Amino acid sequence: MRSPAASGAVFPTAILMALLFTGCGPQAGPTTTSSPSPTVTSATGTTTAMPTATASPSATASPSPSAPASAAWTSFTTADGQLTFDYPAAWSVKDPAGELPEGGGAFAEVTNEAGKPLATLRTNMAVGSTCMDRYPYSVLDSEELPQLVQGEGTPRFMYETRGNSATPGPADTPAAAYGITSVPAPTGDSASCIFHFFNWPPTAAMFGAFFNPENNVTPGASSLPILEQAKKYMETDEYQDIRRMITSLRPA
Repeated sequence: MRSPAASGAVFPTAILMALLFTGCGPQAGPTTTSSPSPTVTSATGTTTAMPTATASPSATASPSPSAPASAAWTSFTTADGQLTFDYPAAWSVKDPAGELPEGGGAFAEVTNEAGKPLATLRTNMAVGSTCMDRYPYSVLDSEELPQLVQGEGTPRFMYETRGNSATPGPADTPAAAYGITSVPAPTGDSASCIFHFFNWPPTAAMFGAFFNPENNVTPGASSLPILEQAKKYMETDEYQDIRRMITSLRPA
């Protein structure tokens, strides 16, 4: 999840949530357990109350707890009518007055009850150069998303880190991120920078964020190094909701 303009480009977490131009770098779907609620339509998209679901992940690294934290869920459809995702009803989705970004495509930022940004969806992204540096890595969670297939390759939800206690990750980007990628999973003992973009007409799209302790709160872990905080974040209800939200992305 790093800028394609150059391997040394700086992309703060807040900018990632809106732009995130590039970087380097399977499980069962949810089961419906409750009844849907009414529909609300606004200029920012269509929000439809959705049933509660229980996901049964089987992560490639550390399996996640199976039960989502939030009981009430709704759905959001982007202003261009192309993509839909589910999210906890207590969270908010900002789509700038329902207007398409310059150049077309869609933009939506998801925030929690406290107004902290947790993920950004954006389409019609410009993807360019490649990060050549390599770092120790961990894949903390992964799931294939066949509903987003465009051409060859199956996009995947990934939660991964770069660096370890002996070797730091990239100096100009956070060390952990979750999102959807079409890039092949890393192999061997090192990987290039985190690259969470997936193929979506007319170019590419993103839906995710860097892990940021100021936004992604992990109770009792503030004294730990950021990579340890990122791993413990998987144990939180918020992570389970983020995971379910991102993996629910589908054509509208």
